[in-house]
Amino acid sequence: MDTFLEVIDAIALFIEVLGVAIIVGGFAITSWRFLHHRMFHEQRAFMHYRHGIARALILGLDFLIAGDVIKTVIIANTGQQVATLGVIVLIRAFLAFTLHVEVEGHWPWQDSRYLGAADGGRRNSPERER
Repeated sequence: MDTFLEVIDAIALFIEVLGVAIIVGGFAITSWRFLHHRMFHEQRAFMHYRHGIARALILGLDFLIAGDVIKTVIIANTGQQVATLGVIVLIRAFLAFTLHVEVEGHWPWQDSRYLGAADGGRRNSPERER
C-alpha cells in the first residue's frame, strides 16, 4: 500500500509541476509574442498579450487543482485538508470566472455568437479595439 501511495504522490507532484510549467511557459511565450508584435506596431498586441496570459493562468490553475485533488482525496484526506481544498477550488473558480469575462468580454453563460448581432456588430469591429 505504501508503494501505491508513493506512486500517487509522485503523479500528483508531476501534475503540479506541469501546471507551474504551463503558467511559466505560457507567460514566456506570450511575452515573446507581445514583444515581437510590438516591434511591428500591431495595434492589438496588448489585447493578445492579456488574453495569452489569462489562458496560461487558467490552464495552469486547472493542473494545480488536479494535483491538489489527487493529494487530498487519495493521500491525506483529513477534514482540514478537504476544507482547504474546497477554499482553493472556490478561489480558482472565481479566478476562472473573472478571467473569462476579461478575455472574452462577456459573461460565461452568454453565447458569443449572438453578441455581435445584439450590439450591432460593434463587439468585433476595429473601432471597438482602438
